[in-house]
Amino acid sequence: MEDETHARLRLDLAYDGTDFAGWAKQPGLRTVEGVLETALETLLRTTSPRLTVAGRTDTGVHARGQVAHVDVTAAQFEKWGTDSRTRVRKLNGVLKMHGRDVVVHSIEEVPTSFDARFSALRRRYEYRLRGAEAHRDPLTARFTVDLGQSLDLAAIQHASDELLGLNDFTSFCKARERSTSVRELLCFEWSQTPEGVLVARIEADAFCHSMVRALVGAVVAVGSGRITDAELTALREARKRTSQFTVMPAHGLSLEEVAYPAHDELAARAELTRTRRDPGLLL
Repeated sequence: MEDETHARLRLDLAYDGTDFAGWAKQPGLRTVEGVLETALETLLRTTSPRLTVAGRTDTGVHARGQVAHVDVTAAQFEKWGTDSRTRVRKLNGVLKMHGRDVVVHSIEEVPTSFDARFSALRRRYEYRLRGAEAHRDPLTARFTVDLGQSLDLAAIQHASDELLGLNDFTSFCKARERSTSVRELLCFEWSQTPEGVLVARIEADAFCHSMVRALVGAVVAVGSGRITDAELTALREARKRTSQFTVMPAHGLSLEEVAYPAHDELAARAELTRTRRDPGLLL
């Protein structure tokens, strides 16, 4: 930026991920970050609006509760507007020129200690699927996975309960260099809608790459009788990728909420999150 940072702004947004190649900007591909940064460039007349996001969703994944932050100069802050409603109206107006699958709900000034990624306490996702007994619905097909098999919801829930807690989830993550797969799974609850759709609520302090879809695939394998509870536990303890369950399709997944601490705890939370957790501590 040409001028010194004047303010940090938190953006709360939602998007239909169907026609996006994920969040992260990639040359030649339409991404959420790319569309949002292009809109900010137009609005703020800058070539470098750096966005930091709570979670980089994959291709086809949706969000109703995504959070990002951006730093702006004094001149940009004044041009954009000093109240959230004005900022939201202006940015959504520009975003409409790039499609209607991204909407910003609020844009609030936050302390510079706020970090959309590292200050987060936990993230909550939702996964939606239909078993063989449920009627298919073309109006929700973009957001719900249809499976041609019968599923035992009680077995799925029991398997989900067994995965809760602080664990090394390497068996459910795509490996990334210099990263850890130690996460605390706080909630993995299932419910069923009157239409027969199975809905998973999955919450953790953080998730590694493809973890949510792999977890759902693993418990669905139990619910369909492909593997047993004991085999699922053994797979988790093995800490290596396996072909005994299928990573579920992206379009059934949505980021629903990202929770943050009080403002005076933001810096400490970010510092704690950046501390790499050693899998050996779980032994």
